[in-house]
Amino acid sequence: MSRPLLITDCDEVLLHMVSHFRAWLDEAHDIEFTADGGDFSNAMKRRIDGSYLSRTEMWPLLGGFFDTEMHRQTLVPHAREALAGIAGFADVVILTNLEDHRQAHRVEQLRTFGIDYPVVTNQGGKGTPVARLLDQYGPSAAVFVDDLAHHHQSVAETTPDVWRLHMISEPSLAPNVPAAAHAHARIDDWREAAVWIREKFAVQAHN
Repeated sequence: MSRPLLITDCDEVLLHMVSHFRAWLDEAHDIEFTADGGDFSNAMKRRIDGSYLSRTEMWPLLGGFFDTEMHRQTLVPHAREALAGIAGFADVVILTNLEDHRQAHRVEQLRTFGIDYPVVTNQGGKGTPVARLLDQYGPSAAVFVDDLAHHHQSVAETTPDVWRLHMISEPSLAPNVPAAAHAHARIDDWREAAVWIREKFAVQAHN
């Protein structure tokens, strides 16, 4: 019988990113970063004149962070242990929205934290790559974990039978972001999330 499949995001789910991105923008670019949700538009302001960066200006900075500053990122509490426990009875895949040339860097980054599972890079909505993973693994049940609401909508529209868990592990963001409408649950702590995931796998596996 096929194993269940956990598909999880990385940034703000397994690794903290926003807090370190904020510090880097401050130190290296004299930019103030204030994010009250998953949308970074109007979140970056130049200290020199108070002007906001456009989306066109924002994306190269995000790319620059992942090119040179990934070493700053830190592990989300209990994430490694939760994945290790789940991997005892399920397959685990990390689906991360990075450009493909950064895939090897993400693999090595996660390995330094003791997280060593297949890493799939993606751009855009995650519904299509989740569908591909389901075809590849043929799991008895699947759970998708992500911090961004639009990815839950994408997965709900493409593969509605997948259980969807909304998680934001960054304390500075979580209180300001409502639960994703297309997720089945919102849990921001991996100890509680692991229990929920195990329950969903057991329920669906026996249907």
